[in-house]
Amino acid sequence: AILLDVTTGTGAFMKTVDQSIELAKLMVSIGTHHGRRVAAMITDMDTPLGHNIGNSLEVMESMDVLKGHGPADLTEVCLQLAANMLVLAGKGDAAHCRAMAEAVVADGSAFAKCKEMFAAQGGDISVLRDADKFQKAKYSYELTAPADGYIYKNDVEKIGNASVLLGAGRIKKEDSIDFAAGITMHKKLGDYVKAGESICTFYADDESLFAAAEEMYRGGLVIRDEPPTLPPLVYARVTSDGVERF
Repeated sequence: AILLDVTTGTGAFMKTVDQSIELAKLMVSIGTHHGRRVAAMITDMDTPLGHNIGNSLEVMESMDVLKGHGPADLTEVCLQLAANMLVLAGKGDAAHCRAMAEAVVADGSAFAKCKEMFAAQGGDISVLRDADKFQKAKYSYELTAPADGYIYKNDVEKIGNASVLLGAGRIKKEDSIDFAAGITMHKKLGDYVKAGESICTFYADDESLFAAAEEMYRGGLVIRDEPPTLPPLVYARVTSDGVERF
């Protein structure tokens, strides 16, 4: 069985829900044609999940989810994906499979299994137990709010590009990646901020990278007096039987 997570929004390949559903239907049909049980979840990418962007930073946050104290939005999407995978595997109905996913997080067995998988591939699992063992970036920089108000827009594509400019991704395929570089978001879409309050922290090994990254990040940031309408985390489920919108 195969479960696909097809994202939609400014940070995704497909920018609208309808486009994402059409892509998901095509991918589901390909898998079904080859004898697999396939489903696709259409998930939001108009705002980043969790708070961290960057390689080591995202691993740390993922481990927090498996330990049961990760960000609520990232945890919810992970549980929905896990539950739907279990449904495809024939483990029961949606409610039962959701309870199974929640149970293995609560009893620690999900985190234990993850450590087994890392160890089997030669990974250093000590960093999974203690995130302080990850290599840290040399420098940090606080990006602050220019005014009081709600974060009305926070373009995910520009946030991603800002992290690349910090060294967390490649501009050219020959570029090396700084695994410690990235962004920790303290305020996200819909949050209220005060002028001068930190919206996010940048991490990099070169202080000269902060200016371009800040310009990129601020290019997609809008603060207004009124809060925005927050998008759902999951828009739809696509199977060979059709589309279920939520």
